Amino acid sequence: MEISGVISAILIGIVLGILGRLVVPGRQRIGVLWTILIGIVAAFIGTGIASGLDVADTKGVDWIEWLIQIALAALGVTAIHKVKIRH
Repeated sequence: MEISGVISAILIGIVLGILGRLVVPGRQRIGVLWTILIGIVAAFIGTGIASGLDVADTKGVDWIEWLIQIALAALGVTAIHKVKIRH
């Protein structure tokens, strides 16, 4: 992966983290850095899953890949939020 790919993954991760937080109802008590990290991880894992399902590279916008990534980000936000409120 080239540096442009890493930068793209970070930018997409930021967007995914924010979208993940918006999808989860209620207030999440996690910081901005957690949101970004969750989004980046969701971007990489979601791309892997989409590749495995052969929907990662389609004509136009890869809506299925985006939905997978947003769902993973929402799950990540929920998981971190639940861990943080227990401590």
